[in-house]
Parts: sequence; structure tokens; C-alpha cells
Amino acid sequence: MLTLSKKILVAIDGSPQSDKAAEEAVRLASISGSKFRSKVYAILVLPNMKTSSFADFLPSKPPTEQPDWQGKRDRLFYVVEKVAADAGVELEAMVVYGDPAEELIAVAEENECDVIVIGSSGKGRVKRTLLGSVSTKVALHAHCSVYIVR
Repeated sequence: MLTLSKKILVAIDGSPQSDKAAEEAVRLASISGSKFRSKVYAILVLPNMKTSSFADFLPSKPPTEQPDWQGKRDRLFYVVEKVAADAGVELEAMVVYGDPAEELIAVAEENECDVIVIGSSGKGRVKRTLLGSVSTKVALHAHCSVYIVR
């Protein structure tokens, strides 16, 4: 079925590449115009919290429960929230914990997204070969289109 409204997932991490990806995701959403409303899902994936052990007398709180979290959150989502508001595009921002590639794919499937927009890694060839990149993993395993922004 042909639909002109799209669900677009964009990965946010505060890097210049993710800011470019956010701008591109909003641009893609705004192309459909006001008649066909597209929605952008901005997602920040934080690493899994380590499990506490007997050696941890005062286990640390997750980043989202730290006193300075709101300020950090505002800085990380600033670009996508600003460009979405300026373009009149509906935006849903979310923070999840886990492996970035796995979480991006899972959220895209859960929300039936049409495309995942992600910034290129910026790693060098050696690091990318040894560690892999999130954008490569997402591109290889996602069940929808993946748009990698350089």
C-alpha cells in the first residue's frame, strides 16, 4: 500500500554526524507536506547499566536519574527538537538502554518505521574493521530502509 506519510527513526548521540542526521530526518518528514503528516522518532541509546555486585555499597543511578540529566537531555535533543519545531514536524523523543544497533532496529520494528536515519560513524578504517560501526550493523540487519548521512 502506498502511503505518503512516513515514520522516520533518527539516532541521536550529540555528535555532529547525529545532528546532520536529525536535520535530514526532519527534511525527509517535511517533504510529504501538511496533508500527509510524517512523524520523526528521535532515539538516544545509552549503554546498559552494569549489574550491581556485593562490592558496590552505593550503586550509581542510571544517567536519566542523575540531577543534571535534564540539562544533558536538552543539549542532546536540541537540534532535532529545534528543526522539527521550525518545520512543523511531529517529533517523539525517547531514551533507551542497550546496544545501539540492536535498540535502533527493535524500536524501528516496534513503531513500524519506514526508514532509519543515522549518521556515519566517523571512526577510522582500522577501528571500524576491528569494532564495527553502529551504522553498518543497522544497515545490515534492519528490516526497513536505512539512510546513512555523512
